[in-house]
Amino acid sequence: MNNKTISFMKNMSYTFTSNLIALIVSTLVILIIPKLIGIEEYGYLQLYMFYSAYVGFMHFGWNDGIYLRYGGDNYKDLDKKLFFSQFIMLLISQISIALIILFVSNLFIINVDRSFIIRMVAISLIIVNMRIMLLFILQSTNRIREYAKITMADRVIYITLIITFLLFGIRDYKILIVADLIGKGLSLTFAIISCKEIVLNKLRDFHLNFKEMFTNINVGIKLMIANIGSMLIIGIVRFGIERNWDVATFGKISLTLSISNMTMIFINAVGIILFPLLRRTNKDKLSYIYFVMRDFLLVLLLGFLITYYPLKVLLSVWLPQYSGSFIYMALLFPIVVFEGKMALLINTYLKTLREEKTMLWINVLSMFLSLVLTFVTTQLFNNLDLTVISIVVLLAIRSVVAEVFLAKKMKINIKKDIIYELVIVTIFMSSGWFINSIYSMLVYSIAYIVYILLKRRDIKRSFESMKKLIKS
Repeated sequence: MNNKTISFMKNMSYTFTSNLIALIVSTLVILIIPKLIGIEEYGYLQLYMFYSAYVGFMHFGWNDGIYLRYGGDNYKDLDKKLFFSQFIMLLISQISIALIILFVSNLFIINVDRSFIIRMVAISLIIVNMRIMLLFILQSTNRIREYAKITMADRVIYITLIITFLLFGIRDYKILIVADLIGKGLSLTFAIISCKEIVLNKLRDFHLNFKEMFTNINVGIKLMIANIGSMLIIGIVRFGIERNWDVATFGKISLTLSISNMTMIFINAVGIILFPLLRRTNKDKLSYIYFVMRDFLLVLLLGFLITYYPLKVLLSVWLPQYSGSFIYMALLFPIVVFEGKMALLINTYLKTLREEKTMLWINVLSMFLSLVLTFVTTQLFNNLDLTVISIVVLLAIRSVVAEVFLAKKMKINIKKDIIYELVIVTIFMSSGWFINSIYSMLVYSIAYIVYILLKRRDIKRSFESMKKLIKS
């Protein structure tokens, strides 16, 4: 194997390990916390997780611009003084925004629990966005080993604290939120140490460089808004559920979504490695690599859906108080197919081809469609089933539209493959919802085997091509 292959395999092992630990932590959190704390307490914990997921947008694309502009560069070649100044300027801006959030929340939020959650989200905003900048620098310069260690440290510290608190009989969701902040804070410290040449400079090296700041924001804001739109596709629906039903219902649906999204940890790990590599790859080879990766990925993702059946049985036994909500897993589990394809293939390729504007309009249009569907399903029909179904419908529409655009850009034809995938996902959702027994597993397994038979030549060719890529 050549040096590039060895480097790729090493980076893959680092991210695989860190994301395996993240998956274990997520699984433990999903399985242990709902078992030991009340449904309402768990709902408030999920509300904090929900709100804090959006703090990454308070840098207005600053970090995304750094990621896109310096993706593929070597760390040693970076202008350390320039990045030091950007770090300090970003820190000042994030502290200012956090203070504004605290001031406004004190004026308008009366509920004690919600007020506490907003205060914790404000603290999270500072920690997360400063850490994102350093992680993006490590990721874009291919320092995957350090990136993996930092992300791993966050989750290890978090789960250690969670288990400690629970063993001592602490069931207050507020303490569990504090544990999350401690984990993030300590991992930020590790990120600073990894990027000490940038962060730990003398104050005389600091210069207000607004030109660099606005250049980064100008480049990154399109990607950031695209990411906002992407998150709000599901976020708007979840907000509609939280507002239209009680916090307990919100917690139950959030738990089901968390279970459905667990596999995304691994998919995002591969995407992290692929971006800097594809930026250095000859553009003539991108279409060929896309076909190889697509067939390989979809076989795995559609096969992964079979795990829904034993998983649902086990979870119903372990968390009987949530058993009624696990039927929604039949509708939400296909999220991994559409989100997995978007995260690993479509978004990675669009960023490589510098098509941030395309990502922007696709995600924003999907977000507005989410707003319309959420209003219809929650306000007009007041139907939780339709609201949950709308999540997968929205993600499917976005995935299809984005991939059709990308296929035209790279002059490839994938329409038949898209139809196959939509049909098999529909069979999975229908059999899981209407049959709701062991026979539903049999129906989907037959459909999956038929899919494999229809795609057998493509799959065989992709596996052979994958071997050639590794050797070449």
